[in-house]
Amino acid sequence: MACACLVVACGKKKQPEKTSSAAQATVVDVIVARYSNVVNTVEANGTVIANEFVELRPEVSGRLTYLNVPEGKYIEAGTVIARVNDADLQAQLNKTKVQLQLAEKTEERLRTLLDINGVNQADYDAALNAVNGFKADIAYTQAMIDKTVVRAPFSGTVGLRQVSPGAFVNNTSILATMQQLNQLKIDFTLPEQYGNLVRTGGTVEVELDGPQAARRKASIIAIEPQANTVTRNLKVRAVIGADGKTNPGAFVKVYVGAGASNKAILIPTNAIIPDDKNKQVVLVKNGKASFVSVQTGLRQSSNVAVTKGMQEGDTLVVNGVLFAQPNAAVKVRQVKSLEQLVDSTATGTGGSKN
Repeated sequence: MACACLVVACGKKKQPEKTSSAAQATVVDVIVARYSNVVNTVEANGTVIANEFVELRPEVSGRLTYLNVPEGKYIEAGTVIARVNDADLQAQLNKTKVQLQLAEKTEERLRTLLDINGVNQADYDAALNAVNGFKADIAYTQAMIDKTVVRAPFSGTVGLRQVSPGAFVNNTSILATMQQLNQLKIDFTLPEQYGNLVRTGGTVEVELDGPQAARRKASIIAIEPQANTVTRNLKVRAVIGADGKTNPGAFVKVYVGAGASNKAILIPTNAIIPDDKNKQVVLVKNGKASFVSVQTGLRQSSNVAVTKGMQEGDTLVVNGVLFAQPNAAVKVRQVKSLEQLVDSTATGTGGSKN
């Protein structure tokens, strides 16, 4: 009897082991790897700037005696914007002109005497030097007077007035800003590894940040030759025609390298397990989890292209990745498509339920 009970007891112990082994199988969602067309496009952030921009400031200190700032209006190059009180400089100029007249008469008399040896050469040279000195003083004073006048350096649109007539200003005072809007520049930064996608004379697509954004083409005019030592980014400048709707300072999305496409296997970025040395994904082979090292290429918003390590037809774990163990049993709950994963991510319904 004791032996029979022992046999029965041993038989009862084996059943829970099978149930426990079945419960250990990780439930996962998968996709079947397929080749897709990967558009070689890099997205960057950019800023719109005016073709020309300047802060109008006086070069000398003084009180404003004239101010003409047509706010928001277009003016031609050379238009007088403001004048600073130059009464002291005008007085100095008139004084120097009087002194020059006397010095010129003296120089004429000594020249006549020099022709008949009535005066030595040194006296004449001193008189001539005085004439030239007064002429130089007049030129200097005239230059200072010219600095009291603020003119438009180019044709463009004037911004808002920052001072009032009669105000005391100096070279740090901003009278107004001025911008040339006949064409606009787009400045954007790009990681240096994508530097081969841009070249001077090439084109990029820009999209304004707004509800009815439309892409427009812009021509690259310059590339900063040195990458930023902190971010390792290149600064690129492109130009685009003015449309009357875009203001300098606006934010834009820049799409670089649009049009070039290659075939590659796209997988969700959250299916990748980062490691110190490489990247891994979990494949389902013969009902077990197989960890495989992969190499990746171009990235999209939620997907990445696999360049090495996977083949078409491989079964990739996309949900339940963190619970899978090497060579451990897995149970496929659902086979999804890449489009379903993108839609669920966009609507916030993605994730795994194990």
